[in-house]
Amino acid sequence: MPQEYLLPASIEECLHMLAVYPGGRIIAGGTDLMLDLREGRKEAKALIDITRIGELKRISADKDRISIGAAVTHAEVAASELIRQRLPALAAAAGAVGSPQVRNVGTLGGNIVNAQPAADTAVALVALGARAVIVSAAGERQVAVEDLYAGVGRSQVDASKEILTKFIIDLWGAGDASAFARLARRRTLSLPVLNVAVRVKLKEGRCTRARVCLAPVVPRPLPCQEAASVLIGQPPTEEVIARAAAAAKQAAHPRDSLLRGPANYRKDMVEVLLKRALREAFGLPAEEDGHQGQTV
Repeated sequence: MPQEYLLPASIEECLHMLAVYPGGRIIAGGTDLMLDLREGRKEAKALIDITRIGELKRISADKDRISIGAAVTHAEVAASELIRQRLPALAAAAGAVGSPQVRNVGTLGGNIVNAQPAADTAVALVALGARAVIVSAAGERQVAVEDLYAGVGRSQVDASKEILTKFIIDLWGAGDASAFARLARRRTLSLPVLNVAVRVKLKEGRCTRARVCLAPVVPRPLPCQEAASVLIGQPPTEEVIARAAAAAKQAAHPRDSLLRGPANYRKDMVEVLLKRALREAFGLPAEEDGHQGQTV
């Protein structure tokens, strides 16, 4: 177990600590990391707690984009009026994470660095086109969230050498809407059977921009261009939604799972969930689809 627990007050101080303590590791909420350390899946000689770095705890906006600090908790994202109004898919996803105790402690950045493909906020961030800002001794870089996955549980962010500081989401202007849908057997499960998120922009009665994300159907949150392409240039009708959902089902390749169910069932449910999310994003009434399971 770690021998040191450090509390930097700035990003610069944090980077200095990472350099001074080889084998050190960033921690924020620690809801996953502490279990990994205890069970020997990860090691760290020192833990460097970033939750006292003020700029990592901010949610802000200008006319073009919204910025969310990596140490903002799921509960703070879910409760933010700005996020609820401008990025409702992310607010819904953050509100679906784990239990109230986990949401009050776990952070947006930690959920991404943990690199689980079905993490609720990861799916929403990918659908929203979010970029992660990562800082190291070599400088700063921005990476699309979907490109941070090296495999299940393996992140492209090296928490022993660099810091994920914030997420940037560009605003699409008038007609921008988003939605999130989740299927789980019961609310106490930490990860869902499936989840989807969508973002669309309507102008003069037609969809001019679209992003769709599905999980877990491959080893990372899957941006589904096949479904998004069906929507572009089309009016938000049930027929268009059905075609987009069918394209998503075709693109999904889930595996059989004792926890989440057979692959064929999950492919069918991709279609169902995407229809629900698109109806919500387009402002259409929900339809009874006959499928049971906890959704948001």
